[in-house]
Amino acid sequence: MNRTDDLNKWKRTVEESMRLLIEASDMPTRLRDAMSYSLEAGGKRIRPALVYAVLETYGVPLERGNEVAAALEMVHTYSLIHDDLPAMDDDDLRRGRPTNHRQFDEATAILAGDALLTDAFRILAHMSLPAVEKVKIIEAFGLAAGSSGMVGGQLDDMLAEKRNDVTLQELQSIHERKTGALLVYALEAGGILAGVSEEDRSQLKQFGRHLGIAFQIQDDILDVVGDEQTIGKRVGSDEENEKTTYPKLLGLDGAKRALDAEVEAATFAIESLSTPAPLLLDLLAFVVKRNH
Repeated sequence: MNRTDDLNKWKRTVEESMRLLIEASDMPTRLRDAMSYSLEAGGKRIRPALVYAVLETYGVPLERGNEVAAALEMVHTYSLIHDDLPAMDDDDLRRGRPTNHRQFDEATAILAGDALLTDAFRILAHMSLPAVEKVKIIEAFGLAAGSSGMVGGQLDDMLAEKRNDVTLQELQSIHERKTGALLVYALEAGGILAGVSEEDRSQLKQFGRHLGIAFQIQDDILDVVGDEQTIGKRVGSDEENEKTTYPKLLGLDGAKRALDAEVEAATFAIESLSTPAPLLLDLLAFVVKRNH
């Protein structure tokens, strides 16, 4: 099976899981429509793919990770809905379609994001796992998605706008949390579900850290050289919003060199695992070579 087949299989699996979970919940029709609108907008499903790739690497059935994969994509989707709001990035387009607050309205978009976040934790609470494993997975999720992870990184990213003195160290800290935290969590949770050793779990997290930075550098590069129709959102918005990015700090060529360094470090972490992990190497290559 090639990389595209794997990604499509994992996408179908998590999308079916999310569909069933949303349909099973009792909620107002408009809220369900708004949640489904953004969940069904497509996307790469990288975070669920990482969970499933770890499980397959260690020979664990995919269904063991369905709740974690769905919860991850729900929280990622909530973050995109809220990122697009007028008070944040004020975007009109996401994945080639009107953003949630443009398709519905601002209040509905806020509540759809709130519901996706809250329901994600409810889903994890119903996992068929021993209590100790379940608590580990839920605690790690809260850390990754919350104030010391994605949300804190998002705030620092906003505060860094229009500043001309943001350092490379600050930028990396922002994106290790804003972009990287959920990627690291996907690998950590996959490791917990697969029952890997502490050493392998540490290497999986290290891989996730470098993957997260690589993902963000490529995202910044695409905002400079990408095509709006291909990437499904405005290009040049980082410069328009006066954001500090890797190309802005390092130049385009410097950003590409930094990307290569992160890829090398991520590859080393994968190759340090106790078992070969070609699926993770394939996902790394996909992130680096993606054009959207």
